[in-house]
Amino acid sequence: MSEPESLKPKRSFVESVRDISRNPEPERVGQRWGFGAFLLVEAIFILSAVFITAVAKQFGVNLYDSVPLVIIGSIVPTVLAAGAAIVITYVRGNGPRIDLRFSMTKEDVATGLKLGILGLVLTYSAATLWAKIVGEQNATSAVGDLLSGANLPIAAAITMFLYVSLIGPVCEEIIYRGLLWGAVERQGWSRWAAFGLTTVIFAIGHFEPLRTSLLLVIAIPIGIARLITRRLGASIVAHVMNNFLPGLTLLLVSAGVM
Repeated sequence: MSEPESLKPKRSFVESVRDISRNPEPERVGQRWGFGAFLLVEAIFILSAVFITAVAKQFGVNLYDSVPLVIIGSIVPTVLAAGAAIVITYVRGNGPRIDLRFSMTKEDVATGLKLGILGLVLTYSAATLWAKIVGEQNATSAVGDLLSGANLPIAAAITMFLYVSLIGPVCEEIIYRGLLWGAVERQGWSRWAAFGLTTVIFAIGHFEPLRTSLLLVIAIPIGIARLITRRLGASIVAHVMNNFLPGLTLLLVSAGVM
């Protein structure tokens, strides 16, 4: 029987890093899903976004003119994809706690906060440099472009803040550093391989070619949190931390405060 988490000796950050190569991930017993599950989840994400846009066009609604459509088109595909990932682990595996390493410990929170703060510093530095390279007019995200200059109702502004800073990060971690990471490990590849592949696909998977290099930088601290703790909780905390200030800025801008 494994030792309870609360009784295990606390590891330092350096010890956690050293542990990456010393102790390989245990075999994924009972997991009957792999890369096909990730491709299915990505298809659900893309097709649901296309479907929402197509339905809106049938009613003569333009994405750039409808705040409700922006909110629905941003949130629904991501939530559907993450929900599908969780369902897959129940149907073809052991559930998200085991297959996606979906748990949260004090160590996860502490590590996630530390790397989240590091991520904020890296993101700010990289974003500043990136904006100088591509120009301020090209330096915002797709959601930021859609909502820039819009005086949103307070309910809509708060909804987008919650999505950018909390709902989106949780769902994206389930998809990339949960489902995709698990698919990589099921092949017997190393955790370093899982870290590298999920970092790259995370950046590409946002479908914003101009921002891909910036998203790679943003993803590194988040992936490291998953890498050294072996659990999804730490990367979720790091991702939420990284998105909080951008989400708050989006809230203030879209509500007309800034």
